[in-house]
Amino acid sequence: MTVRVMLISPAMNAALREARFDGDSPLDRSGRASARAAAAEVPSGGLALSGPYRRCRETAEALGLTARTEPALGGWDLAGWAGRRLDEVAAAEPVEVASWLGDPSAAPHGGESLCDLVARTGTWLESLGGPDAPGTSFLAVAEAAVVRAAVVHGLRLPAEAFWRLDVAPLALTELSGRSGRWNVGLGRPLTAPPAG
Repeated sequence: MTVRVMLISPAMNAALREARFDGDSPLDRSGRASARAAAAEVPSGGLALSGPYRRCRETAEALGLTARTEPALGGWDLAGWAGRRLDEVAAAEPVEVASWLGDPSAAPHGGESLCDLVARTGTWLESLGGPDAPGTSFLAVAEAAVVRAAVVHGLRLPAEAFWRLDVAPLALTELSGRSGRWNVGLGRPLTAPPAG
């Protein structure tokens, strides 16, 4: 059975602007306005899901989606680094940050390693094609790290490729296929086409 998974990254918030390891912070006024403006561009179809973080839930709501919260779409658990800015952590823990960036199995922050994130996201993705799946089409608002992990898993890329994928706020990434064989359409922005 072919499955279609459309992943939308959440709108901008203050933590993203500050390069802060986000925990569960809300959208800011600008992010909410951007999401509302993009609502008309959201493709229709399938079961609407949202990651459990506030930024995902608020983006889904601003996009006009009635989304079920999906725990498997939770953001990357960076434990001890949550809420801190990347430059602060790099200055205080340069060896740990180098390890985190260079070794996909490292988790110097005490949370999930990159390998763990890709495995968790991959397990969720593969479950969508199973006999117990609630459908064949899914539209989910998920943290950018989860979107990147889904692409890494779907294309069977080495975990290090995660660091080479950029996911802008309010971008749509589509995966279609079935367990073990996925095609990817990357990062279409959810913006209205120019008038004229």
